[in-house]
Amino acid sequence: MSHANAALTPRARLRLARLIVDHGWSPARAAERYDVSWRTASKWAQRYREHGEAGMADRSSRPHSQPNRTPAPLIRKILHLRRKRRWGPVPIAAQLGLAASTVHTDLVRERANRLSHLDRATGEPIRRYEHEQPGDLLHVDVKKLGNAPDGGG
Repeated sequence: MSHANAALTPRARLRLARLIVDHGWSPARAAERYDVSWRTASKWAQRYREHGEAGMADRSSRPHSQPNRTPAPLIRKILHLRRKRRWGPVPIAAQLGLAASTVHTDLVRERANRLSHLDRATGEPIRRYEHEQPGDLLHVDVKKLGNAPDGGG
């Protein structure tokens, strides 16, 4: 789905591209008619040539790769210091020679940015049960390990 300020919807892109590719209009003339730049018109015409109608759909702007992302072994070290020593981004960054903003970003991505998300005793993430519907029941088996006498202990 197009964003609110998009100049062209997928249907309008298709009409624009067909004017250029099928009817021989120049990109500048078609762009003027649809009130967009000639570069935009050329881009949609090229996508139409390559992919047909399917090329007119919206695409994700997410990059295909992140070459500067923190390596997995370093993230494991960050998480280890966070869980065992309960340090924040600044001390962890100083220990590992990284920027505090990088450490904070990695902690947020791994959902370890708040100490309240970790168990106080073990430092491990707290496992929470989430259900699709409010009021869903959770089944818990309870095993009686104590030997309480009748009437209570």
